[in-house]
Amino acid sequence: MAEKKRKLFEDFPAVPAEQWEEKIRQDLKGADYEKKLVWKTGEGFQVKPYYRAEDLQDKKYLEVVPGAFPFVRGNHPNNNWYVRQDIRVDDIGEANKKALDILMKGIDSLGFTLNGRKEYAKQDIDRLLKNIFAEIVELNFDCLPGLAKNITQIFYDLVVQYNRDFQKIHGSVNYEPLGYLVLRGEFFRSMKESFDLAGELIDIVHHFPGFTVVSVNGYHYHNSGASIVEELAFSLAEGTEYLTQLTERNFSIDRVAPNLKFNFGTGSNYFMEIAKFRAARMLWANIVKAYGPSKEEHTRMNIHAVTSDWNKTLYDPYVNMLRTTTEAMSAVIAGIDSLTVKPFNAVFEKPSEFSERIARNQQLLLKEESYLDKVTDPAGGSYYIESLTDSIASEAWKLFLETESEGGFIEAFKQGFIQEKIKQTAARRDEAIARRRESILGTNQYPDCDDRIERMVDAGVFQPMDLSTDNPLAETLKPYRGSQAFERLRYQTDQYALEQKRPRAFMLTHGNLAMRLARARFSGNFFACAGYDIIDNLGFDTPAHGVQAAFEQEADIIVICSSDEEYPEIVPEIVKAIGNKAIPVVAGYPEKQIGDLEKAGVKHFIHLRSNVLESLQGFQKELGVANH
Repeated sequence: MAEKKRKLFEDFPAVPAEQWEEKIRQDLKGADYEKKLVWKTGEGFQVKPYYRAEDLQDKKYLEVVPGAFPFVRGNHPNNNWYVRQDIRVDDIGEANKKALDILMKGIDSLGFTLNGRKEYAKQDIDRLLKNIFAEIVELNFDCLPGLAKNITQIFYDLVVQYNRDFQKIHGSVNYEPLGYLVLRGEFFRSMKESFDLAGELIDIVHHFPGFTVVSVNGYHYHNSGASIVEELAFSLAEGTEYLTQLTERNFSIDRVAPNLKFNFGTGSNYFMEIAKFRAARMLWANIVKAYGPSKEEHTRMNIHAVTSDWNKTLYDPYVNMLRTTTEAMSAVIAGIDSLTVKPFNAVFEKPSEFSERIARNQQLLLKEESYLDKVTDPAGGSYYIESLTDSIASEAWKLFLETESEGGFIEAFKQGFIQEKIKQTAARRDEAIARRRESILGTNQYPDCDDRIERMVDAGVFQPMDLSTDNPLAETLKPYRGSQAFERLRYQTDQYALEQKRPRAFMLTHGNLAMRLARARFSGNFFACAGYDIIDNLGFDTPAHGVQAAFEQEADIIVICSSDEEYPEIVPEIVKAIGNKAIPVVAGYPEKQIGDLEKAGVKHFIHLRSNVLESLQGFQKELGVANH
């Protein structure tokens, strides 16, 4: 009789969760478990330090194969996606030439951003698409709402003219009347006309099953500082508004739902973003199912992902490449349908051939060398990601229902419900950035001191984008970047330094070796965020020697770096020696000595709990830099 095969690990006894918990509490030695190990996310739920198989026991969708309802594991049995690059159409001939060039370099999806001031004729779009075979390339048109019908009709006529196979036509027209409302505060026409036009577009492309004409641009929420849960919930509410408005106009759900495309932002919160896209498909599938479609395939969410603008930076811009890489990975692993990786410099200047090539190749590397298109639902079964997916879905669903209870998306927006939620989240994130609890590498942490901008930069780079009309129906969303406040401050310094001496922060290190070096590193990083020259030192044998060296270096700020125990003795001496020749600053916050140090003349303390942004803005004013 053949010997029974033994399973791996069956000789090892199972370890129950209680035993793990007990061991963890022993290792914590009395420290608070919740404070030390439980992550309280900005999305409204808590993340445990570890997950086990039992955490997945109530997840009913886990046995569903990819490509099956509710599509949490992907829309298709494979993980292939369209690699998209967008082209701004200023000159039709040049845009066509560029499109043909990048199609030879691995792109299989084109996004044409059309000029909103131009009326396009059929021959214009024909020239734009010359020698582009629509059956193998996804074609997307981004235009103002008033151009949408004309562009859609022209595209349909060209497909018919060239006898293309309707079943193989893929792409979209980015018609977004609610997105227009969100950014401008009004409908581009009346509300009725806006939704009527959506129905007309659906009629035009009725024979193109792979072509969508109505867009839900979730990246508007993302780039306005919303949390992942808010981006998802409000996108679902917006999508549901389209379903309601169009089905009330006697369009069947079978025609409406497949004609919607969701364009989400994808940020640097790696695992959360993976979970977001998976949760989005699951929730949308259940929403559409409630409308009674004839086929479950009509409940699929069409997802295009775009790398975030919110976390991109003007300074140390090559770090943006690292950000877009992880963002692209999150989207691809989550099983999106198409992806745009924006060039690293897109937020502050016209992308160059180099930056576009890098952005394009990031996707191609994920596909051709990492083989992420060959692995379906690579995140499936992960205790952590599956639990995140469930948590995000749960929180987003709560907020979605809350939005619906306000009367639906339009009413909730008119009443300011959506804006207020996002403003509160954005304010918390701004505060976290200002205090460096949320890091933006190269901006509020570890800035590159050699990265200086001496050219003139458009002031709009440092401001939120405000597209509000003169008499909006409600307050609008104003997309911005989290780094803008720090960048504005640092750019002031760069402009000031074109005419004056760049401010210098001198580290006066003395006493306890470990403390002085640690505090000097902290302080150098602190003032470098404002673009100041940093003069670091290993240490001075006496405070007087340190002050003399600072004067020789023409320091504007002298940061005293030592230990709390030594401050009462050395700080008064140093402050007296400095006089009014520089600004004395103490690194740290020695609570027991604060009163005495303030009496000695110290006004500034910098430490881990400092609001770095506010502190640096104060120094800018004291040094006379702020006016630049």
